[in-house]
Amino acid sequence: MREHLRLVRIGNTLVSFVGTVVGGLVARGGGLPTDLPFLGLLVLAALSTAGVTMGGNVLNDVLDRGSDAKNHPDRPLVRGTVSVTTARRMVVGLFVLAVLAAVPVALHAPWIPVVLAVAIGSLLLYEFRFKARGLPGNLLVALLTALVFLYGGAAADAPLVLVPFSLMAFGATLSREIIKDMEDAAGDVGRTTLPRTHGFATATAAARASVALAIALSPVPLLVFVPATSAAGIMYLASVLAADALFVASVSRLPRDLHREQTLSKGAMAVALIAFLAAAFR
Repeated sequence: MREHLRLVRIGNTLVSFVGTVVGGLVARGGGLPTDLPFLGLLVLAALSTAGVTMGGNVLNDVLDRGSDAKNHPDRPLVRGTVSVTTARRMVVGLFVLAVLAAVPVALHAPWIPVVLAVAIGSLLLYEFRFKARGLPGNLLVALLTALVFLYGGAAADAPLVLVPFSLMAFGATLSREIIKDMEDAAGDVGRTTLPRTHGFATATAAARASVALAIALSPVPLLVFVPATSAAGIMYLASVLAADALFVASVSRLPRDLHREQTLSKGAMAVALIAFLAAAFR
């Protein structure tokens, strides 16, 4: 079981689950709701997100066994602790789970099937066409992260509220994906990633520009729908300033200390999630 949890990358899956819940709470506003039917639909939407995330992670490992043998030799399929046949069955089962969980939500929230279809389509495009093409693949991964929050907003039937948060997540994820490609450049034989085709200087500039986008968008909720002097506004401001500082640190020493920078980026995204949650208490 431990190896199967590693294969689906349970940590990333939990983040996507929580991200969907946070998106729904932000869209609804008013803090933690007591409306049990709404909470039930939001949990189903989060389960649907988790199914797509897990299925995508397993599919990624199935297709990346060659490069993972050098870049990530500890992964279950490389080590043989989970068979490829089992992994393929898991991919199908997890995507089916994602769709089935979304059906009851779609009956109340018409944007749910639209966002889900875009997410699954983008994931398959990434895995089968654009993963080896560098920046286009990075953009698709960033889009998938942005859709996690938009999916939560769609479950609350108010996806537009989540647009600034989704765009922040897009910029932050794009930066981290570029940094990951820089870290894996030596083993990414046959992939036209940005650092391999245009060099580390260009990749560094792109990562920093992506972070700048996320930071530039961070005041938008305070300007649009979260009163800056309210308790929610103060919590959001404090949290987003901490996240912005970590994002700046995550690109400050590029192209050196790549593992450190990627870890800082992941931490910044966790703090940003807390900031997003604060907006739900407006």
